[in-house]
Amino acid sequence: MTSAKLTLSAAVALVLGAGAASAQNDCAAGKTLKEGVLTVATGNPAYFPWVIDNDPTSGKGFEAAVAYAIAERMGFAADKVEWTSTTFDQAIQPGPKEFDFNLQQYSITPEREQTVDFSDPYYAAAQAVLVRKPTVDAGATPELAALKALKWGLAAGTTAPALIGGLVGPEAEPMLYEDTADVSEALKAGQIDATLMDLPSALYTAAAVLDDGVVLGQFPAGADASDKFGLVFADGNPLRDCANAALAEMTADGTLAKIEAEWLADATGAPVIK
Repeated sequence: MTSAKLTLSAAVALVLGAGAASAQNDCAAGKTLKEGVLTVATGNPAYFPWVIDNDPTSGKGFEAAVAYAIAERMGFAADKVEWTSTTFDQAIQPGPKEFDFNLQQYSITPEREQTVDFSDPYYAAAQAVLVRKPTVDAGATPELAALKALKWGLAAGTTAPALIGGLVGPEAEPMLYEDTADVSEALKAGQIDATLMDLPSALYTAAAVLDDGVVLGQFPAGADASDKFGLVFADGNPLRDCANAALAEMTADGTLAKIEAEWLADATGAPVIK
């Protein structure tokens, strides 16, 4: 009796699963550049941790993994996903596109929405703590008690000065600088121990600006995050609704959070600060 019930349950699940896949296929049918193929664009080169080794076909890296997960829910197997590349600015110019959607850390802004359509956000940028290796060697850890004792420097033109009190509550008043370039110089000179940046900026600064930069940790991104990334579509592309349906599923079942944890926390060594 138990075996029969399990067999029946499996059959029902198979039928329901097939129905869901069919619905997603119906959504995307006839809406892609190439029949039966999803064309996805990113930058060239595409950088860690968004794409690993500049090879999005591997599915490794946050945005590569997101793209394949969306494709799957839209009814496209991995071998039906084709990649192309554009410059950052090229993709958000008005006019027809040579891709179905493009993802290379495009922040959703009202200005850009005048020329392209965005999906719902697939990433809300977390605030991250950027330090140098000597600060880590001196005992700094991704824990609030340790963060409070650091000497902080912040770029006055960013959201960091307004956020630092609620996120960290430093013991000493943070020093304010004109921009992030000045903050980086202050870190290099040892005038400050740490700064607060959105995670993408912190990763870039640690890798490209500082010789010994370390993203010590990141705070959970809230719904009010100031920087949110969306897929870019040609203006009026009906495929956007299919992608939004896929993103809603990925949010509800935890897939999006799992991808984010793998590639933006574990792979970058930037643990979530609790």
